[in-house]
Amino acid sequence: MKTIHGMVLAAAALTASPARAQESGAFVLRVAGRDTIAVETFRRAPGEVRGEIAITGRARVAYTLRISDALVPLGMEMRAWAPGAPDSAPPLQNVVVTYAGDSATVAISAGGQRMTQVVRGAAGALPIVNPSALALEQVLMAARRAHADSATVPVFTVGTTQAAQARVRFRGDSATVTIGAVVANARTDAAGRLLGAAVPGQNLSIERVAGASTAMRMDYSAPAGAPYTAEEVRVPHPAGFRLAGTLTLPKERRGRVPAVITITGSGLEDRDESIPLVAGYRPFRQVADTLGRRGIAVLRMDDRGYGASEGNGQTATSRDLASDIAAGVAYLRTRPEIDPGRIALVGHSEGGIIAPMVAADDPRIRAVVLVAGTSRTGRRILEYQLRYPLERDTTLTAAQRDSAYRAGWAQVDSMSARMPWLPFFIGYDPLPTARRVRQPVLIVQGETDRQVTADQARELDAAIRGAGNRDVTLRVFPQMNHLLIHDPDGMPSGYAKLGRNQVEPEVLGAIADWLAAKLR
Repeated sequence: MKTIHGMVLAAAALTASPARAQESGAFVLRVAGRDTIAVETFRRAPGEVRGEIAITGRARVAYTLRISDALVPLGMEMRAWAPGAPDSAPPLQNVVVTYAGDSATVAISAGGQRMTQVVRGAAGALPIVNPSALALEQVLMAARRAHADSATVPVFTVGTTQAAQARVRFRGDSATVTIGAVVANARTDAAGRLLGAAVPGQNLSIERVAGASTAMRMDYSAPAGAPYTAEEVRVPHPAGFRLAGTLTLPKERRGRVPAVITITGSGLEDRDESIPLVAGYRPFRQVADTLGRRGIAVLRMDDRGYGASEGNGQTATSRDLASDIAAGVAYLRTRPEIDPGRIALVGHSEGGIIAPMVAADDPRIRAVVLVAGTSRTGRRILEYQLRYPLERDTTLTAAQRDSAYRAGWAQVDSMSARMPWLPFFIGYDPLPTARRVRQPVLIVQGETDRQVTADQARELDAAIRGAGNRDVTLRVFPQMNHLLIHDPDGMPSGYAKLGRNQVEPEVLGAIADWLAAKLR
């Protein structure tokens, strides 16, 4: 489960200098200077700039910003597609930004729904979203026009209703840009063009290149020498669409083999549950590899409407996503290589909400693994996720904390109006369903998890046992975060700085040992 702010798909404002009207190029964004997480290409023409951003494992965004000769935005259109979707595919989201008087109006269409937001005091303000490097460049170019050592540029984030100021300080060909809590150290030319930058708080670096492709594809093949194969599959859903996935099968089989289905966390996810800011983090690929070497097949699927999967993920609730996993179970039972009586579920974060839904309704499921699963309503979880970082920030006054907390809930309320998933999550209590699970259950939790706190694992354990299920195992791993990586702090804001990007071996071993015993 990602923090709620990570689920907003917004738009980037990008603009051009009339002096470089025909310029084209690209930016590459990397974590720790090595792992590419995004590529942004652009082409400028008089009065507009067109571009495309691809984030590893995330949406592909195409945009057009109309601009004046004075670098003032006049309007913007943006479309977003799931990663790997062909150009001919309909976009998952459309965004249109218009300006009138002292306000900007943002119209967002997604999943057959439309929402309009008005940003007051946003006249001339640039819409911004991470991780657009060209948006940062536009701030720098606008600030250079002031011909001073420091300047402010009005900005706003699509998805919010408040304008803000980007503060820029120049020192020769260097500049520091501060937007809220985000600080970027940039290198520029005399016109403000971005030559390179570092964002220390996110462990990001930005490199300007002559050109780059935004066709960033994930490799789901089996590693060289693996004792299993990896097959691309299409799983039919009763609603008429198909889910794309990878089925790993042990090469040496004596009869039918047991199988596991992995279930991703909140927000649209690819089949490996990758996270761009933790480059190389692909936990379900690790699970598939570990279990494949134990003789266990694994089916991992892109969420509906994401990656290569069909369907509409924008309108889906956790209950809808549970039907996708049930479709995966039904598919496995049609495969001659799979033992239909030895199928288990492994759910991470929101997957820990979904797995009990499926298992409670299907007694033929053999076993369930809940990794960082929740025991509380989404409202209580979001209250903690919003409040805890503010309480740790000693630079804020009590009034500032309260104001930021209210602003966070205002954003949640705004998102709830256009995302059916969110109101379902806020109101859903996982414990009644967990009490209906009669299969063996393994609960895995990181002690320093600041997204789903460790005490929720103990609450799950108590609830399932209290309902009469005696085959429950609880494992809490010291100094591990929500990603099951060693992290004494555990804050999501520190994920980009982690020295590791892999689920820890002891966690994988515990899951594999338990499943091997229950599926034998």
